[in-house]
Amino acid sequence: MFERLKRVFAPSAAPPEMVRADAVSEWAGTHGFSYSSQGKDQGWVLSGKIRGKPWKLESGASARDYIRGEELRARAELGVDGDMSVLIMSRPLKETLEKRAYAIYTDTLQTTADPSLPEEMRWLAMYEEFGWSSLVPDFWERYTVLADQRDHALAWIDSNLAELLLHWPQPGVSAQTPFILMLLRGKAYLRMQYSPGDIATLQHAAVIFTSACEAALVGAKPDISL
Repeated sequence: MFERLKRVFAPSAAPPEMVRADAVSEWAGTHGFSYSSQGKDQGWVLSGKIRGKPWKLESGASARDYIRGEELRARAELGVDGDMSVLIMSRPLKETLEKRAYAIYTDTLQTTADPSLPEEMRWLAMYEEFGWSSLVPDFWERYTVLADQRDHALAWIDSNLAELLLHWPQPGVSAQTPFILMLLRGKAYLRMQYSPGDIATLQHAAVIFTSACEAALVGAKPDISL
């Protein structure tokens, strides 16, 4: 009898997704970010401003077939030079997309472009790969940098951003984790595979993205058309 009463009056354990949401919300609040839920099992959205420019970071179901499960997506309206195009991609992801593109190219039965193909595959063909010696070799082993111009890549990617990209909390993110950080059409974007509830990875991704926005605002020319 007493055991039944204890079960009745004992506080019930919160569902795992609620615990995760509470942890994200609490962390966001301590850093001055706005937090909102997208509904049960639909992820959440963080938002804030950097130098007056709005940004948001959200979790949710993957919109890319090369990302399994959930992903983190971020976007910031920076208002920098819209002609500046720079893409940082995990090297294993680049190799995977290149193999896929080659298989499509050599498939004689495929005569039309597949509209479901991710636009990242087009960027591999559009932009040139660049590298420079001021960043450590470990960075180039893990990532590739594609850009419309070398100077644009140099203006954005500094040693601080490169260090952040190399030192993810373990064991959440490895070199094999699909990851993209880009500056395109005056905006910054992030897209990566994510394990729900991995607060350490979320925190580091937020630092990387806001640091990338800061670096772009400092190093890139503003869009004079705005």
